[in-house]
Amino acid sequence: MPGLFITGTDTGVGKTFVTILLAQALASEGIKVGVMKPISTGPASEDDARTLKKRLKLKDQLKLINPVHYKKPLAPLATEIESRKWRVESGKLREENRKLISKAYRQLEKKHDLVLVEGIGGVLVPIWENYFVADLIKELELPALIVARAGLGTINHTLLTIEALKRRKVPILGLALNGFSGKELSEKSNARIIEKISGLPVLFQLSQISG
Repeated sequence: MPGLFITGTDTGVGKTFVTILLAQALASEGIKVGVMKPISTGPASEDDARTLKKRLKLKDQLKLINPVHYKKPLAPLATEIESRKWRVESGKLREENRKLISKAYRQLEKKHDLVLVEGIGGVLVPIWENYFVADLIKELELPALIVARAGLGTINHTLLTIEALKRRKVPILGLALNGFSGKELSEKSNARIIEKISGLPVLFQLSQISG
């Protein structure tokens, strides 16, 4: 497996946290791991790509780790719609950014045994018009790991995420439930119900929800 795409059921569900944990675990096994955040939004001080580079002490250039960045903390499509450039050159800009992402990923793939790719928001976050995070996963030809919340409401969000990926024939490795406290009643049954309905394994549950 040359790479793995870490996606989530929502924004702030802990994708960066899980990406860091996986990268550290794989590196401890002697695997040369590359990490990528294809698209990021918001101020540089809150940028997940910079967090990944700093926490994992990545030597790759930031432009490879994060080839596309938008300054406003919005879905990428919303950011582009606000600009005159989107209205005038939306098609051209979309293709340029797709090429940047693809080129950066292929370069990282050549340099590392495995590349962990962290998505932005959930799988139906619009990147460009009629092009979603799920389409990016499909285009990169990667299996997905879904990060979901452990508590109440996660069954609906998780099954919708699985459905969107399956519709695009994206292989799903399994799920990680984050923010597990062991105190909330729904946490006791959520993993079992999700596994039973989806046929996918909950690979691990984490107590911390960060990033």
